Amino acid sequence: MRKTLLAFLFVLLAFPVFAQQKEMKPDIPVEKWTGKTVILIGAHADDDQLSHGTLAMLQAHGNQVYVLTLTTGNVGTQDPNLSRTQLAQIRRQEELAALAELGIPGGHYINLGYDDGLLEFEDRKAVVENIVRWIRKLRPDVLFAWDPGKNYQRWHKSDHRAAAYLAADAARAAMWRLLFEGQITQEDLKEYMIPEYLFFNDYDHEDENITVDISDFVEKKVNAGAKYTSQFGPGWNNYKPNLSETELNEMKEMTRKRVRVKDGKAFEGFRYYRGLPDALGK
Repeated sequence: MRKTLLAFLFVLLAFPVFAQQKEMKPDIPVEKWTGKTVILIGAHADDDQLSHGTLAMLQAHGNQVYVLTLTTGNVGTQDPNLSRTQLAQIRRQEELAALAELGIPGGHYINLGYDDGLLEFEDRKAVVENIVRWIRKLRPDVLFAWDPGKNYQRWHKSDHRAAAYLAADAARAAMWRLLFEGQITQEDLKEYMIPEYLFFNDYDHEDENITVDISDFVEKKVNAGAKYTSQFGPGWNNYKPNLSETELNEMKEMTRKRVRVKDGKAFEGFRYYRGLPDALGK
């Protein structure tokens, strides 16, 4: 009885926080954002695919969009003839081609070079320090990242899970002057707190609190998604750099089918968060 009462009291106390998070909205709709610096942090080249329509829209509306990938993607294939070095190069080329379709400059793509599939086994402090350095350099207004999870309990596959927590931990660390202080005393960087966040997920959308209308950018999303030939379609088992017209159309159709539509409008959904990074996962 006592445990039940305590659990009930916890829910009552926590409910206002959860409700506030669920109702949180940006002051200006994402479709009208302009002049912002945006960074997306993902584990692999193609993690940004879930946000391609929104990223293309933001770039077209005068925002500066950067994509930071933590791994080279050098493991994700079933082709027995590809080496890790070959696959890493292929996936870099695919990501640059996809970003070009979105209008994002190649110079805005950053890859930290960690091994695919083993991100959570890397030196966590070193990875966070690397991400913090880029946050302090770019000073983004908005961070896109894998959702670190409602109540810290969302499950992702290994690298996505690691990327979610690493991005959240780095966002928090970047605001403290005495964390990685060599960046400030020796590299002339400054502490920085990211003010807004858009978290995405690939299978569970119950925590989304905003949708972004990407109707005008569906073709960019489709064309960009079709660049990941080593990950989808025939390239997964037998990679080749150039697809036939039929294969390319099949890739585009597969990407188009993944576009989410509601009330006749294409959209991407996110959990929007604003404020101190301490409550990112709640």
